[in-house]
Amino acid sequence: MRLRALLETEALGLRLLGDEDELDRTVRGVMTTDLRDPSRYLSGGELVLTGLAWRRNSADSEPFVRILASAGVAGLAAGEAELGDIPDDLVSACRRNRLPLFAVNEDVAFATITEYVVRQVSGERAGDLAAVVDRHRRLMTSGPAGGGPDVVLDLLTTDLDLRAWVLSPTGRQIAGAGEPLAPGICAALASEHLAAVRTGRRGPHRMSIQGITYSLFPIRGHGRGPGPASRDVRESVLSDWLLAVEADAGDWPAERLDLLQGVTQLIAVERDRRDAARTVRRRLAQEVLELVQAGAAPAEIAARLRVAAPVLLPGLGAAPHWQVVVARVDWDGGDIPGGPVAQSLLEEILVDPSMSGPEPSDRIAVAHAGDEAIALVPLPALSGDAGEDKGPDSALHADALLAAVREPLAAGLADDGRLTLGVSAAVHSAEGLRGALEEARHARRVAAARPGRVCAAGHHELASHVLLLPFVPDDVRRAFTARLLDPLRDYDRRHRAELIPTLEAFLDCDGSWTRCATRLHLHVNTLRYRVGRIEQLTARDLSRLEDKLDFFLALRMS
Repeated sequence: MRLRALLETEALGLRLLGDEDELDRTVRGVMTTDLRDPSRYLSGGELVLTGLAWRRNSADSEPFVRILASAGVAGLAAGEAELGDIPDDLVSACRRNRLPLFAVNEDVAFATITEYVVRQVSGERAGDLAAVVDRHRRLMTSGPAGGGPDVVLDLLTTDLDLRAWVLSPTGRQIAGAGEPLAPGICAALASEHLAAVRTGRRGPHRMSIQGITYSLFPIRGHGRGPGPASRDVRESVLSDWLLAVEADAGDWPAERLDLLQGVTQLIAVERDRRDAARTVRRRLAQEVLELVQAGAAPAEIAARLRVAAPVLLPGLGAAPHWQVVVARVDWDGGDIPGGPVAQSLLEEILVDPSMSGPEPSDRIAVAHAGDEAIALVPLPALSGDAGEDKGPDSALHADALLAAVREPLAAGLADDGRLTLGVSAAVHSAEGLRGALEEARHARRVAAARPGRVCAAGHHELASHVLLLPFVPDDVRRAFTARLLDPLRDYDRRHRAELIPTLEAFLDCDGSWTRCATRLHLHVNTLRYRVGRIEQLTARDLSRLEDKLDFFLALRMS
């Protein structure tokens, strides 16, 4: 299919911004992305659809277009819904790089263009796929008329006598035709699929359970693949959906396999749409957590929570209680960023199972920084007879969160990945969020000390100062640490003396001069000089237990 044919299709509402010289390019596929650098997911010949969320200023256009041109994409189609008119800097960049640019009218959904391209590119496939898609365009229609993945799965059953289900990587059933699969079967299918993907076996993967054979097909979002051969499968294995079909695809003809591949591409559009719907919640989580970690005033954090609560708990007003969940994914070698993977996993693990319908709602907001993902979970309170707040009635528990998903996750992590998770106690105000975050992080460290690929710990497993410190009021915390540590920080800043690291090592070595000097690679006399300077600057005596304890707590709270 040529770009010219797309431009001439009125239903797509494309408008060319530039010359017609490159319109004879062949389109081999379609990809939707708002990544600033999507090169790893491009193989050449794609029509790239973008909502322009990657563009922050005019300087961003040239690098983005150059990446697409270098990857050999057929053309770029930019939606007008976000910014209205397509920016002139993007138009100019496409001209310089000889990349055809189209404007997509805000009334036209990317799903409509994706569906059209998939059908045209797959024109030589079996006629049943084209018939199914042509007769049921409402598959990706938003609103009451649309049915999401359930519609196409019903069609597979009625038209092709194939029963199928869409499963998440943890084995949660997202859509299905007819009776739902038993949870145990879902978990086993997800485990088999993840294990097959991690070992590099070619799909579709097959598995027999209770005498029934299932064939498993990956559903990869357009922002996640398929990509270049150099792309590491660990980046997406724990976020991609899968299609489980009650049939043995081992003896299927190529046309039938192509049919199922086309179905997975259509469902991938829904996968990407649900990902996009989480953008607002992710942004809210990031904003709240940045305020918490920066030590913002509780009133400022509370104001931001009042904005977040209606999004996370529509119709329930401000949430009186909150919990924090921290997760971390670590890969052997540390060459794969674990933060995005942990974020996707937390969003999946914390999906509210009580919500039903074609688009289950989440009640959480998840942000990530580095290899750590942090979830902010609102909890409706349970009211007593007189209307008094009796605390949350749906608090999360660490063991329960992982009980049903441990087997699939362990298969996806294989022998080179690890997931650790910590859960805080519920807090009823913005002032308690910083303590809850610290408590969840401490709980995750407790989980990390345990053996196993998938481990979790809750606040009830913490003890000693680890339990007490998170709930020290912020103003007391700041005053206490400033009084003890600010003189040392100022001195380090002016003289590069490393008094703070010396103090941490000295306390960690239980005040042993020899062990501390060895750890820091210092002469004992140098260490004594530094400790003496610490005592002089703070008017404390590190030979006294009380002063050692004060320094220890100050370092833990800073």
